[in-house]
Amino acid sequence: MNPVESVAIIGAGNMGSGIAQKTAQEEFEVQMVDREARFVERGQQIISEFLAEAVERRIFRPEQVEAIQGRITGVVGTENVAADTDLVIEAVFEDFDIKTQVFATLDEVCDEETILASNTSSLSVNELAAATGRPDRFVGLHFFFHPAKNRLVEVIPANTTSAETLARTVQYCKTLGKVVIVCKDRPGFVVNRFFVPWLNEACLLLEEGVGTTAQIDAAACKAFRIRMGPFALMNLTGPPIALHANDYLAEQLDCPRYTGAQSLRALVEAGEMWEIDDEAGGLSEEAAKLISERLLGQVFAVCTQIVDEEICSMEDVDRGAKVGLRWAQGPFELANRLGVAEAHRMAAAYAELAEFSLPGFLAEQAASGEPFSFSYIDLEVDGGVATVRINRPEAMNALNETVVAQLGAALDEANGRDDVSTIVLEGAGKAFVAGADVKFFVDKIRADAVADIQSFTEFGHNVLNSLENSPKTTIALTTGLALGGGLELALSCDYRVGTRRTQFRFPETSIGIYPGLGGSQRTPRICGVEAARWAVLAGNFVDHNTAAALGLLTHLVEPAEVTATVAALGVAGKPDNKYPGAPADPEHPVAQFASAFYSDENMETLLAGGCPDGFDAEDRNVSRQLKSLKFAAPIAVRMASELLDDAVATGDDLDAGLALELERLSTIFGTADALEGLSALIEGRRAVYSGE
Repeated sequence: MNPVESVAIIGAGNMGSGIAQKTAQEEFEVQMVDREARFVERGQQIISEFLAEAVERRIFRPEQVEAIQGRITGVVGTENVAADTDLVIEAVFEDFDIKTQVFATLDEVCDEETILASNTSSLSVNELAAATGRPDRFVGLHFFFHPAKNRLVEVIPANTTSAETLARTVQYCKTLGKVVIVCKDRPGFVVNRFFVPWLNEACLLLEEGVGTTAQIDAAACKAFRIRMGPFALMNLTGPPIALHANDYLAEQLDCPRYTGAQSLRALVEAGEMWEIDDEAGGLSEEAAKLISERLLGQVFAVCTQIVDEEICSMEDVDRGAKVGLRWAQGPFELANRLGVAEAHRMAAAYAELAEFSLPGFLAEQAASGEPFSFSYIDLEVDGGVATVRINRPEAMNALNETVVAQLGAALDEANGRDDVSTIVLEGAGKAFVAGADVKFFVDKIRADAVADIQSFTEFGHNVLNSLENSPKTTIALTTGLALGGGLELALSCDYRVGTRRTQFRFPETSIGIYPGLGGSQRTPRICGVEAARWAVLAGNFVDHNTAAALGLLTHLVEPAEVTATVAALGVAGKPDNKYPGAPADPEHPVAQFASAFYSDENMETLLAGGCPDGFDAEDRNVSRQLKSLKFAAPIAVRMASELLDDAVATGDDLDAGLALELERLSTIFGTADALEGLSALIEGRRAVYSGE
């Protein structure tokens, strides 16, 4: 599969410029195209202003902004798109005729291998594909506003879209760090299918006199645990967009309830925005309940339809809400919180109002008396490769009891299949795995149930050992953030493949504990004890270059080379020496510094809070290490140091080292500093350690 490397965006408005900017940020070459030079210049100005703000907020450095803008070429006229462009994304006005005119031109000027995509939020992808000369190389891409910030993208293949086209497009989206939902071509796709009627229902409640805009917004925020209600959201995205989308859904789904409310239509005709008073009080309890149940019922009913029509999974519906709309909980999680029986009652009431039949599975779930259960691990087998995807992007794929149990089951299946030779681990979204679910630890400590933490960690060891001892070639695609338990998961694999987006860290000592899923044992066996001390004790951030130099990454490649690298490793098989016990590049500055600073003879001084002889405490690098050690929990640092020494002492006997790590787990979690550090992380404050 040839990866996408060059991209053109047709339309330089807010969406088009945002897609262009995000694509350029990830080091793609981008053409930003519009019909007149002034529109291209406007798009470039939008990007400049956005990036200038990012510099002020220290998200980017000026030289990074210059590089991003240097990768964006302004082009006037669709006919002037470079013929050899890999992917062209249309982002013009939501009008079928206008879009098909754009694609007719692209069909003429682009090479036959070029993929055409439409950033449509509502139009039929099948109909758009049929209107092009390359229906097999056409796909729908629905980015969410703002494309440079919002992590969700819906990928909608047409019935004619080839498997290669879909795979190349999904890979492009993943390279952007997007959370990808692949869904069927149905009106509204996933998120807009339930979100757009939700906006309209708020307007209908206003017309009924149930509450004011401010009161309805407040009731909605409380019911859904969100920060912005429907009227505030419409003002943000534009009331005309809401009206157009509702009318389209009403027509396509033959549901008059979705027809844009008269209040919304009048507002758009007047060219106005919703007036939302600051005062949201005075709403009766009865009215608040009506608003809450109507809006919740609408979401429950429509999301049930989405799943019943097999547009996407229940889990993807929830991901769409949490990532795309930034809801705290997805619709089916909300149903569990309120009780599935209550959710069914509200959904049935709305279905009666909307005059459509409610699919039966919600009633069946309610009758069972059980909550919905969710899958956070996807297993796909293709050509001898089992891809195990940790799919909990709204929580950065953090490991909790459910995720670890499901991961273990998926690995057992992959290990047991004769048609699998390679197991590939990846995380959905921008992270590989951002560690363990810290709240679990805090809740167990406060409940005096440290034994449950011990059991959870022991099971985690068993899961990681199924990778360590797998007869298959195991590969971790650490092409994003890997923290704590996530990094430990990656280190249990034969290979770690990373890109410039890779970033590692062991944060444990700064939050009162030590790496408990093999990090104290596998790390020194990979890169040597001195480099392991640098990574584990001080919790230093490890960028992609340093990770490769230390050997924590076995392969550092360009994003476009990831697929080919995985294929090559699958052919090569398991490594001759997984644990070299020394940095891959001992001449790298970090490797050299760690070897000197974290030497055996310096450790007692460092553990006592001092600066070793021969080092200047005012030196920037030295002071950074001393500061990190100072703010870490002293008990955690000392125990982690002892475990790293144990890794050296146990040598080739990894199991013995892992046993020692587990043996001391109840001790570290029984300290006051562990509770303080973990609690401080949740509460967003700096921990104050007592040494107890």
